[in-house]
Amino acid sequence: MQSAIQTEGATGAGKIMLVGIGPGSVEHMTGRARAAIAEADTIIGYVTYIKLVADLIEGKEVIRKSMTEELDRAIEALERARAGKKVALVSSGDAGVYGMAGPTYEVLFQAGWTPDSGIEVEIVPGASAINSCAARVGAPLTHDFCAISLSDLLTPWPVIARRLDAAAAADFVVALYNPRSGRRTRQITEAQRLFLRHRRPETPVAIVKSAYRRRENIVFTTLAQMVDADIGMLSTVLIGNSSTFVRHGCMVTPRGYANKYDLAQGCTHEGEKAGRSLSTGLLGWLQNLQADVADGISLEELARRHRLPLEYLRDTLAEPLPEALEAVSEEGGE
Repeated sequence: MQSAIQTEGATGAGKIMLVGIGPGSVEHMTGRARAAIAEADTIIGYVTYIKLVADLIEGKEVIRKSMTEELDRAIEALERARAGKKVALVSSGDAGVYGMAGPTYEVLFQAGWTPDSGIEVEIVPGASAINSCAARVGAPLTHDFCAISLSDLLTPWPVIARRLDAAAAADFVVALYNPRSGRRTRQITEAQRLFLRHRRPETPVAIVKSAYRRRENIVFTTLAQMVDADIGMLSTVLIGNSSTFVRHGCMVTPRGYANKYDLAQGCTHEGEKAGRSLSTGLLGWLQNLQADVADGISLEELARRHRLPLEYLRDTLAEPLPEALEAVSEEGGE
């Protein structure tokens, strides 16, 4: 890695554009991403990402870096911006999702950069692998989800394992990034072991390799069998939650409308109201909790029943019941 550099002494008003190019196909890049690349004097990126935008960078200075040279890419971008250049630092997917935005800000801050330093920084968002891969298999992310990288090159494995276990227990749909490489082969097996502690073996799993690219490959499998599939660094592994199902080649995670509505009749179930929190939402749950305590059920038993920390139940019950919530419509749901 090159030595740290200072932002002092810039010869012109340079600019760094952190450009998310999406899955790689030009038609799935945003208009701003294409415009930023056209605007740039210099293009910097991992060699594979440079190939994906080859048709857009003719006549520009191009700096290609290897997979493990993220900080070098950021330093190169800063050096050229200090010289007054407009630099497009390209990432596949979104530059802020396991991309170059974080390392670039770290380098900038170490160099003493501030928004008033004369070097403008713009992040151009793009579709991350979690979005593009989900679109290729159906609607697996319709309910709560998270992304976890299995790369332990920079993150201690116990940290990754705790996150995997917590996400599995919390019933998130989970996208696993960087699941396996030539040297890192056991991580995906450890992830499977942790998930099987909390999920059914038949939990649906979709493995998408190179979404929207020439060698795209999609495999539907189960949690019990997923490690037998062809999984590499270009793969994203989507693990469903307890409600996810696969039908007619589509992986779908229900949003929860069936909890409130009769989907065949289009009306609400008895005791439910459109635009209001579910009867087992926060207010209804608190009312039931108070009733259970009044009936002599211990907090320890309620904590086990709801799989929630005892301290949380104790503190929650100590708060007055929020009666005003009854009149408040749920935002963003229906």
